[in-house]
Amino acid sequence: MERGTAADIAPNPSAGQPLRSIFADLHVHIGRTSRDEPVKISASRSLTFRSIAHEASERKGVGLVGVIDCHSPAVQRDIQDCLDSGEMEEAEGGGIRYRDTVILLGCELEVMEPGGGPYHLLAYLPTFEAMQGWTAWMAPRMKNVNLSSQRLRTTAREVQTELLARGGKLVPAHIFTPHRGLLGCSADRLSDRLELEGIAAVELGLSADTAMASRLSQLDRYPFLTNSDAHSTGMIGRECNELVMAEPTFEEWVLALEGRDGRGIAANIGLHPKLGKYHTTYCASCKQAVGEEADTEAVCPRCGSQRLVRGVAGRIEQLADRGAGEGDVSVVSPSAQLPPSANPPHSPQQSHPPKHPPKRPPYRQQVPLKFFPGVGPKLLDRLLAGLGTEMDILHRLPIEAIAAVAGEKLAKQILAAREGKLELESGSGGTYGRIRGDQ
Repeated sequence: MERGTAADIAPNPSAGQPLRSIFADLHVHIGRTSRDEPVKISASRSLTFRSIAHEASERKGVGLVGVIDCHSPAVQRDIQDCLDSGEMEEAEGGGIRYRDTVILLGCELEVMEPGGGPYHLLAYLPTFEAMQGWTAWMAPRMKNVNLSSQRLRTTAREVQTELLARGGKLVPAHIFTPHRGLLGCSADRLSDRLELEGIAAVELGLSADTAMASRLSQLDRYPFLTNSDAHSTGMIGRECNELVMAEPTFEEWVLALEGRDGRGIAANIGLHPKLGKYHTTYCASCKQAVGEEADTEAVCPRCGSQRLVRGVAGRIEQLADRGAGEGDVSVVSPSAQLPPSANPPHSPQQSHPPKHPPKRPPYRQQVPLKFFPGVGPKLLDRLLAGLGTEMDILHRLPIEAIAAVAGEKLAKQILAAREGKLELESGSGGTYGRIRGDQ
C-alpha cells in the first residue's frame, strides 16, 4: 500500500477519550505564501498557512480547519518551515496541529467535461506525505500547480479513483452555485460526473441551507457540509460545522462524516441563504436581480434578456423532486444556542443507508460579525479582545456582556440574529445579501 494512506496513520490515542463539540470550517483559501508568492489570486495577500492557523485557533475558536490549497509546492514549503521550527506538528490521526487547532490538508481543483460548465471538487488527504504525492500526480495534468483551483486535464472519475487510492476523501464544492458548482452549472445529477460511492459529503455553499438541499432525493445518502470558502482571515468560520469528535484529526473527521463510534455532525452552521452571493437569479444585461417570483423564468421579466445567472434558489427549484418543507429537516435560528464545548448532546449521522428523506442535523442560521453595519476592524478587535472568540459572541455569550463592550444597538442586532428576526435583502449576481438598515 502506498505510504500516507488512511491505513498507514498511526493508531489514534483518542479512541478512549470523551467526545466533545468541535467547530470545523473545511474550505479556506491561501492568498499568498510567506515568501509573497501568489496562490489564490482573488484572496487576501495576508491569508497564509500560518495566519489561517492563528486566526482559527486564537480568534475564531475553530478547532478543525481545511486549507484547500495545500497541493501548491510553494505552500508546502511554508508547511515544512512550520514543522521544522516546531511551531506546528503532524497530528496522530492526520492533519497539522497548531495549538488548539488542526489543519486538514486539502486541495480545490476544477474539472470540465462535455455537456456542462466547469465545476470544483475538494480533495482532502490524511498526511503531508500523501498531499505531496497528490501534487506529483496533478502537476503534469494542469497548467500551474502552484495556483489554487486550477483545471485538471482529466475527468472527475479519474480524480476520484486516484484520490481514494491515496486514502483521500472527495467533496463536491458549493454544489448549487451558478459558477463552478457541479449541480449549478455542469449536470443535473451527481452520477453524471462521479461514482456515487466515492463521495464523502456535499458542500452546500453560502446561498443554500439544509431545507433547500433536502428537496433533492439524490442527496439523501450524503452528509451536508457548510464551509466558509474564506478568501480573507476575517471570513474564516462564517459558515462551519459543529462536529462531535474525540479530537480534531483527519481520522476523527472521517468517523464524524460516517456517523461511526458516536461521532457525527451535531449541526450545520451557515449563513442565512439570503446573505449568499448567488441566492436569487440575476440579469447580466440590466444588472439587476430578477426577484424570487421569477427565479426559474427563461428570460428577464424587465428587459427580456436570456443572459440570466441562475440563482441557487431557482436552480434547486428546477432540480427538486420534493416540495418545500418535505422531509425531516430542522432549520433553526441561533436562539437555540449552541451547547457548551464539552460533551454536548448530538445527533450523529447514521452509517447505514438512510431512510428517505433522512433525519438531518439542525441547520443553525448565522450572521457573521462583519455583516453587521458598523463592525469594522477596530470594533471587531475590541469585541474579540474583550469577549473571546467570534463563535462565543454570535452564539453563547449573554447579550448584556456584548452590550457592555459594543453598545446596545449592536447587542440588540446580535440578539435579533439569534432569534431569526433580522430583515435581510437577498444576494444576487456575485453580491452578498445584507441586513436592512435601522433595525
